[in-house]
Amino acid sequence: MIYRPVGSTGMSASIIGLGMEHLDNKPYETVESVINAALEREINIFDLFMPGETVRRNIGKALNGKRDKVLIQGHIGSTDINQQYDISRDPKIIRKYFEDLLLFLNTDYIDFGMLFFIDSEKDFTDVFEGDTLNYALELKKQGRIRALGASSHNPAIAKKVVETGLVDLLMFSINPAFDMASANTYVLDYLGGTGMNYEKNLDPDRAALYKLCEQKGIGITVMKTLAAGKLLSPEHTPFSRPLSVNQCIHYALTRPAAASALIGCSTPQQVYEAANYLDAGEDEKDYSAVIGEFQGNMKGSCVYCNHCLPCPSEINIANVNKYLDIAVLDENNIPPSVASHYRRLEHSAGECSTCGSCEERCPFSVPVIKNMKKAADLFGA
Repeated sequence: MIYRPVGSTGMSASIIGLGMEHLDNKPYETVESVINAALEREINIFDLFMPGETVRRNIGKALNGKRDKVLIQGHIGSTDINQQYDISRDPKIIRKYFEDLLLFLNTDYIDFGMLFFIDSEKDFTDVFEGDTLNYALELKKQGRIRALGASSHNPAIAKKVVETGLVDLLMFSINPAFDMASANTYVLDYLGGTGMNYEKNLDPDRAALYKLCEQKGIGITVMKTLAAGKLLSPEHTPFSRPLSVNQCIHYALTRPAAASALIGCSTPQQVYEAANYLDAGEDEKDYSAVIGEFQGNMKGSCVYCNHCLPCPSEINIANVNKYLDIAVLDENNIPPSVASHYRRLEHSAGECSTCGSCEERCPFSVPVIKNMKKAADLFGA
């Protein structure tokens, strides 16, 4: 397994994570087998937003004696009033469900306490100007949550959340279809089957959000990596052909600030399929051809696909471009973490021989040579 730091939290997560939604309403034996498969593949981050008592107790039982092996994302505000998923901003209800989460999991802390489902201006106001935030900060002060996060599907609202300076991580929906949705499209409508309005280009608001998170040291845990399986389906994919699990995971993990791609699994086999990403070759991960057919207006934009490799100077061109994209947000105040990541590269942009082989291979006409010079100037090598 490969692990990445989750922003500046001091915790590191496996790049493949387990989304546990599909374990709801499953018998204990299924829950146990999926969790054991995840632990077998050294997956250490589990997202648990489901509010029901039975699934929480089943997960707690399956984790008995193994709690220290996992990072748990638990959500603050997820409830099941009237026996269905719901959102509450009522402090008494929120407190009850969070206390129940600790009780049913048989633990005294949650690693990532997530402010649940902040998708609208009203959600933002209710959480950050109401009692929900105060309760979450109280939990963090008490050590009952180790870090404070938030979940969102809306890049504009997520940006506001990040800019408060109060959260340590963001759970956000990332996949190539969502990233090319029109800026005013609500991505969950797509999962509901109403279709999406595509601009044939990366939405600048979403791309800017990922860079902002990297700049501020906010880690992203990725939800909707497979778009509820629609990207894998020949009938439902918006592209000319379906993507593979490996391609979807690779796309998510090549976004700035992404720490872990959370994959919803209901069987051990699905866990193993997701974890097979670790053994996949670069050609099996490469998503550029599929989205390149769709994105007619991507000229000049690096999507970090590494289709430009191999580089004769062995430069990791995608990573240089990623760090450059973040650095140019404020060239006079490059985040130390980004500069540090750049310095740890085995080969720097200054080693570019300007041979041009990368630009010949790039499906999006990125001016790689120009970018390498800019990166060398900004980072000093």
